[in-house]
Amino acid sequence: MLHGYGFALLEGAAMTLAVALCALAIALAFGIAGASAALSRHRAARALAAAYTTAIRAVPDLVLMLLVFYGGQMLVNDLAERAGREPVDVDPFVAGVATIGFVFGAYLSETFRGAFLAVPPGQAEAARAFGFTRWQVFARVVAPQMLRHALPPLANNWLVLLKSTAIVSVIGLTDLMHRAGLAAGATREPFLFYAAAALVYLGFTTLSEAGFALLRRRLAVGTRRTDF
Repeated sequence: MLHGYGFALLEGAAMTLAVALCALAIALAFGIAGASAALSRHRAARALAAAYTTAIRAVPDLVLMLLVFYGGQMLVNDLAERAGREPVDVDPFVAGVATIGFVFGAYLSETFRGAFLAVPPGQAEAARAFGFTRWQVFARVVAPQMLRHALPPLANNWLVLLKSTAIVSVIGLTDLMHRAGLAAGATREPFLFYAAAALVYLGFTTLSEAGFALLRRRLAVGTRRTDF
């Protein structure tokens, strides 16, 4: 049915999933750091967090991807030439993961900032009054409630991130869209292979939604639901 390109599409799907998971890890790190900076008492940290989120919202993901891959490669090679070393090729996987992680880190920083603010501050104060350390207050009181508030927008950002991995095909990474494009060009059946790619993305998002639904139920244990 897929003219022998089925295994190639599966390899591309595995690459897409690897890019998405690695980018998510980077985005979580940037998101927590950005939220911490946005909630900091230091004006410089808040200004840096605001500049980060503003710049990411203003510049398209594709432009950043091309800037990091091609512009970053020119910068690295220029530095290598000045240091008397051989030219270096920037790995498309590294460039793609770093760019997507950096972009979605800005979105997640707003997610985590709102989630932190949604936790009543009196609970942390009460925990400190009982002798909890700052780390215990965060790990046992603030973080579980923060995660409950952050989970719905975090799930949405993951789904968007997963679909955004398609742009790594423009820098030559052999992801799902790159493999589908090669197969479509070789067989002259673009509808078949792009439809197959769409079904793979649909499968990824469906499984992700099911996983987040289970996590939401797990985090909702011990809470009371109120219907209006």
